[in-house]
Parts: sequence; structure tokens; C-alpha cells
Amino acid sequence: MATRSPKPNSAETLAFRDVLEKNTGWNIGFALLMGVSFYLFVRWGLDYIAPDASVPLFLLSTLFGLFMAFNIGGNDVANSFGTSVGAGTLTIKQALLIAAVFEVSGAVIAGGEVTDTVRSGIVDLSAVSMSANDFMYIMMSSLLAAAIWLLFASKRGYPVSTTHSIVGGIVGAAVMVGAVTGADNAFDMVQWGQIGQIAISWVLSPLLGGLVSYVMYRWIKKHILQFNDAADEALAALGQRRQKHLMEHKRAFEVLSDLQGMAYTEALERDERRVKTGDYKLDELESEYYRELELIDREARKIDAHRALEKWVPALASFGALVIASMLIFKGLSNLELGLTAEMQFGILAMVTLGAWMATSILVRLLKRKSLQRSTFLVFSWMQVFTASAFAFSHGSNDIANAIGPFVAILDVLRTGTLEDMAPVPTAALVTFGVALVVGLWFTGRNVIRTVGTSLTKMHPSSGFAAELSAAMVVMAASVLGLPVSSTHILIGAVLGIGVVNRAANWKLMKSIGITWVVTLPVVSILAAIIVIVLRMVF
Repeated sequence: MATRSPKPNSAETLAFRDVLEKNTGWNIGFALLMGVSFYLFVRWGLDYIAPDASVPLFLLSTLFGLFMAFNIGGNDVANSFGTSVGAGTLTIKQALLIAAVFEVSGAVIAGGEVTDTVRSGIVDLSAVSMSANDFMYIMMSSLLAAAIWLLFASKRGYPVSTTHSIVGGIVGAAVMVGAVTGADNAFDMVQWGQIGQIAISWVLSPLLGGLVSYVMYRWIKKHILQFNDAADEALAALGQRRQKHLMEHKRAFEVLSDLQGMAYTEALERDERRVKTGDYKLDELESEYYRELELIDREARKIDAHRALEKWVPALASFGALVIASMLIFKGLSNLELGLTAEMQFGILAMVTLGAWMATSILVRLLKRKSLQRSTFLVFSWMQVFTASAFAFSHGSNDIANAIGPFVAILDVLRTGTLEDMAPVPTAALVTFGVALVVGLWFTGRNVIRTVGTSLTKMHPSSGFAAELSAAMVVMAASVLGLPVSSTHILIGAVLGIGVVNRAANWKLMKSIGITWVVTLPVVSILAAIIVIVLRMVF
């Protein structure tokens, strides 16, 4: 077991080179993007809320909401792209570009027209008498407390659950408001069964992610990577044999007489012409030099170095496409009323699966001209980018609600003056919060990316693909079975599963991350309780 972070390879060094470069222009650009987005949203929001609504509350809640989205980008989005960057598949800037397109698209296209005003049903605010202002203070406190905790975790490089963070904020603020308003049953608001499920997820999520990842990557390593290593060794041995044969041929040629040398040179020229035509038999070759080369070439063809890639990678790609497409249809696009029948859904899945198999088969054949190791890197890189992009879209469509949910609840109260169970989600909010996700990834996501990509274990595109696909499988299965899991915890478990296979898991770092998971809910609850008291005093 390794207790240190493995040293990054050249690909990882390239991927993280952005950290060492001066990015003043990028920093200014993203800061301006966030500033302009905030300004445009505020202008829109002032017309959206009621004329008599509190403008200071609107401005402050907007800042808190965008701060939360910013830190979701720095922790959750960075966590999603950590394996891709760590494996050298993407640089940080490339990951940022993909995140910008797919995260924002997921938020806008499938972020939902309405959202729960209280996340996950964790708190029953109807259990106590509560004013609209107190409700807004609870939501604002939960946003700020969760954002502060996420920022702290991101700076430390610890990937934590944004859902658990916002839930902890709502619990702490709601109980505090209930207590200070004289409610006898403040703790009755908390759905303690849900809290118990969160505690279960601390163990269940990484365990399931690690188990599936371990099985998948061990299979990939055995049937593809180890075969490739053996084929490379055999080809290297043949290369040495070829080089040795060339040297022996030169020495033998040097001792020939002039007449013998001329005759042998003519034989070599005739053999060369035969070899170029490709239509010849071994016994037709006149020279010992070309006969031996032919024997070496035949042995190389028997090795068939790309056989494992051609046999297994298209099957892996099609299976991965099936899982990712299922995740998008049944989870990422679940907020859209697409009206797809079961037959239509299965038809889409069948087309995506077949398309992935065909595309990957063609790609593997085209890569036969490259070295085996390079071909393996490229084909798994292609598949890993596909899974990362799908994850980004699904993340943008679902986890944006951890910032959007409490914020639009506040926005709805400012617009209507009443408390509702569901609140409409304006497109302007989805776009602005999507921008905040990407900006947060740029400014604060590097430490989390490094943790997931290199510090927990060393990554290769094949292992990164296995981790991401395993996480997607567990998320899908858990959604179907109703198991209490966290996608962040699942992915971390999947990364550790890779480390176990390679006997290079950083358990010391995982211990620190695990402690952070356990204290997330109570720490954010206490922080939110303090903030809500301050807000009630100020306003």
C-alpha cells in the first residue's frame, strides 16, 4: 500500500502544466465573465421580483447563490474531471472548455422548469409556524454556509458532497430559527431517517464504487493491458533479434571476396524486389538475410499486438455508451417532459450502443499504424472524454439544484410573497449559475482535480475510464434501487478501487477525506445556524 502520492508521468505533468503557467489573462477574463453575468442577472431580477420586495435581500441572496454555484464548480465539477486531467487525457483548460459547454448545457436544457424549495425533503418547515422572511433567511444561510465549507474543502483538495453540504445548511438554519422563535418542536422538523441515510452513504457509496471499479479495471488490466505489455515485450525482443541479425549480416558480408560480394548483392536486390511485391514464398528468397527477416516478420504477425484492443475495446465502448446513455435518459434528462415511450427509449439506447461499437472499431483499426502503447492511450482517452462529457451534462442538469433550489425558493418568495413547495426556475438563473460553475472550476478546482487525478492513485486513461464508467453504473443502479448514495463518494471509491488493483492507493489521504465527509453535515449545520442568527439581527 502506498502512502504517498504517486509521481505524475509526463502526460500528467502536461495536464497540470496550467497550474505553473501565468494565467493573468484567463483570470481577468473569467472574473469579467462572472461580473458581467452577475450584473445582467441583477438587472433581470429587479424586474422579476415584486416592486415592494427587499432589494438588499435579493442582492445578498444572489451573491450567496452564485457563491454556492462557484464552489460547486470548484469541488464537484473538479471532482468529475479529476480522473481525465490526472490521466493526461485532458489539460485543465481543455477540461474547462468541456465543462463550460456540457455543464451549462445540462443546466439550461435539463435543469428543470421547477425545483423543490427544500432540498431532498430533509426538513419539514410546515412543522412550525414560520414567516416568509425566516424562510428566506434559512435558504440564504444554507447557501452561504455550504459555500464556505466547499471553499475550505476545495482549498484542501478534499472532494465532498455538495448535496450533504446544502442539506446540513438547511437543517442547522431551520432548527435554529425554530428554536429562537419559541417552537417546542424545532427538532421535529428534521427528517432523521433521511439523516440516517446520509450516514449510510458515507460507507455504502465508496464501497459500491470501489467494488465495481475494482472488478472492471482488474478485468481491463488482465485482458487488455497485460496482454499489451506481453506483446510489447515480444515485439521488443524481435526488434533486438532483427538488429542482431543485421549486425551479423554486415560482419558476414565484410569477409566475402569481391566476386562473392557481387553475387550476394545481386541476390539481395532480387529478394528486395520480391519482398516489395508481397507475392513470394519463403523458399523463393535467395539470401539468408531476407529469409531470416521473413521469419522474424512472421513471428511478429503471430503476436498480433493489437488483438486485445480490436477484440475488447469496441465491446467496452458499446457497454459504456449504453450505461452513459441510460444515465442521461433516465437521470440527466429526467427533468424534461420528453414523452418517450419505453420502446423509444430502448431504441435510442440500441442506436447509441451500436454507434459506439462501430466508431470504436474503426478507430482501433486506424490506430494500428501507431505503437501499441500509444494506441491504447488514445483509444481509452477518447472513451474517457466521452464519459466525462456525459457526466458533465448530467451534473449540470441535476447537481446545479444544490445552488438553484434554495435560491429560486428565495426568488419565488420575493416575487409572490408566499411560501410554496415548488418554485419555477428561470432560464436566466440557470445560465448565470452555470457560468458560476465554470468560473469556480477555473479558480478553485485545481486542488480537487489533483487529489482525484494523481494523489489518491496514479491514473491512466484506461483506469480513468474504468473509474468513471463504474461510478456511472453505481449511480444508475442506486437510482433504480433507491439506495442512499452520493455521486462524489462513489467516484472517490471508484478511484480507490483502481489504486487497490495497482496496489498504489493513498489510504492516508483517503482517511482525511473520509473525516471530511463525516463532519460535513454537522459543521455546515453549525455554521448555518450562526449565519441565520446574524441575518435575523441585520434584517
